[in-house]
Amino acid sequence: MNGIRPGQSAAKIDTPALVVDLDAMARNVATLAEYAQKQGLRLRPHAKTHKSAWIAAQQIAAGAVGVCVQKLSEAEVLADRGINDIFISNEVVDSAKLARVAALAQRCRLAIAVDSVLGVERLAAAVRAARSELGVFVEIDVGHGRCGARASEAGALAQRLVDAGLRFAGLQAYHGRAQHFRGSAERQGAIELAAACVREAQVAIASQGMGCPLVTGAGTGTFVNEAASGLWGELQAGSYVFMDRDYADNVPTAGAPVFEHALFVKSQVVSRADDRAVVDAGHKSHAIDSGLPSVWGRTDLEFGNGGDEHGILRRRDGAADLPALGEAVWLVPGHCDPTVNLHDTMIGIRGGLDRGIVERLIAVDARGCVT
Repeated sequence: MNGIRPGQSAAKIDTPALVVDLDAMARNVATLAEYAQKQGLRLRPHAKTHKSAWIAAQQIAAGAVGVCVQKLSEAEVLADRGINDIFISNEVVDSAKLARVAALAQRCRLAIAVDSVLGVERLAAAVRAARSELGVFVEIDVGHGRCGARASEAGALAQRLVDAGLRFAGLQAYHGRAQHFRGSAERQGAIELAAACVREAQVAIASQGMGCPLVTGAGTGTFVNEAASGLWGELQAGSYVFMDRDYADNVPTAGAPVFEHALFVKSQVVSRADDRAVVDAGHKSHAIDSGLPSVWGRTDLEFGNGGDEHGILRRRDGAADLPALGEAVWLVPGHCDPTVNLHDTMIGIRGGLDRGIVERLIAVDARGCVT
């Protein structure tokens, strides 16, 4: 346990610790909410980023219609804590889990994605047994090569779910890989291909004599491209709330909203040599699936892999001196979502990293919710 309490100085936060700059986070939340409102789009942020009912509530208060999750257990935890409009933007085919889905639909406004006839049939059976109701989106593969039916199959699948007594809510069309294409032209090209898939799916749905109520999808790296297409009606960006190092490495899209880093791992130099400074934040403190963290405010330093417990800071060309023994070093995680999942609590501060004051402790409510 960190032992820090609201009202104390950020300087007293023990290390390593996961810290949220609440001022920067609030600006990020407001920026995307304003963008979506001006574009006439619904905003449904992905709560798998922060896994926090409190942060989800801040996003909804700013204008979001609800949140997305990827796991049923995430949805259950957030619903238990008062979030009442949730989309499970993923497939569930296990019958026992689908019984839980149907039960959850009695406690909150719920939607879920399907991409197979088996998924439709099992979901319909669970909903009938529970006498509940929920929205069902047909997920199509728009280029990621992960989940999703072929666009040409969307009409038949939509008709199948309606025939089974389910409510067709629209299309789930999310291109995960495109979020991390570094070049803006490359991201735009990927979403143009995704848009072609959406159009094909809409034609297939129309061929069944049905309309498509909504296309939902888009992420932090590409939402301006989906918005510009005129096809998507709802944005699912998640990482914008924190902006990790990986997203910041993307070449910005011209005219896109700008987000700030708001999630940090506070660390401390615990060993020092002429050529390196070693901090106390290793793999246990930050995820490395999208690469290592960067050092906040020190582009002249490079963070090196030091294992489970340590990070190794070395000078880049032309660097000033290394941090001193005992000095605090703030790290920007490479990937915010799994980094958050390593911690029970995020420490929310206002007034800046070095001179800020702890305002609240933010529970990572859905930590470990992988089912």
